[in-house]
Amino acid sequence: MEKTRYYLIDAVRGLSLVSMVLYHFCYDVFVVYGGNTGWYRIPMVHLWQQSICWTFILVSGFVWSWGRSANIRRGLIINLCGFVITAVTLIFLPSEAIWFGILNFMGCAILLMCLIEAPAKKLPPAVGLALSFLLYWLCADIGTGVFGLRPLFSLKVPEVIYNIKLLTPFGFPHPGFYSSDFFPILPWFFLFLCGYYLNALFERSERLKQLARRKVPVLSLIGSKTLWVYMLHQPVCMLICMIIFH
Repeated sequence: MEKTRYYLIDAVRGLSLVSMVLYHFCYDVFVVYGGNTGWYRIPMVHLWQQSICWTFILVSGFVWSWGRSANIRRGLIINLCGFVITAVTLIFLPSEAIWFGILNFMGCAILLMCLIEAPAKKLPPAVGLALSFLLYWLCADIGTGVFGLRPLFSLKVPEVIYNIKLLTPFGFPHPGFYSSDFFPILPWFFLFLCGYYLNALFERSERLKQLARRKVPVLSLIGSKTLWVYMLHQPVCMLICMIIFH
């Protein structure tokens, strides 16, 4: 029996991919070549960047259950691609080096989900979704040493934790750490979990399933080639910038 493909999910991912390519091209123009290091701190630009991140991570968590049999291999491959991105940026653009970027996070999140699925699926999906979203917000500022919901309450995380370099990928960056694309396990894994529980709710609705089977021209195709687009778009953007500015 042919496996059902939900093309609308591909389209959502495809739209986010297009947005990401445009964002990275603008980043290259304004920051890398234009020297405007404050460009990505502009509120609307930051919101744009966050919308791309949220979509990718939620969708990745959402589709995890559909690729269960191949998730270990997929997690390892995506991690390997992340290491390639790190190596390339270190060699060709060390000032914008990427350490534990979105691909390494995705790969680790996929593998981590393999380990915790058994207890995770014991929670009712709505409860799991609410709890995951709450934990995401509680850990949103953990990279700056704060745990809690500002301004309601906050707790200071012991500084000694941030001096352990091995904990940087988990969300506790050591002093002096810099990465032009950094997605640690905390808080982002909890957003990945939100996607996982959204899928569990989705699977209960035949109406949503029927809607999700609809194709969106071009975007559904782009969304089915996510990894290839991610790996190739930045070299292409940089090449275009080199032609324009040199």
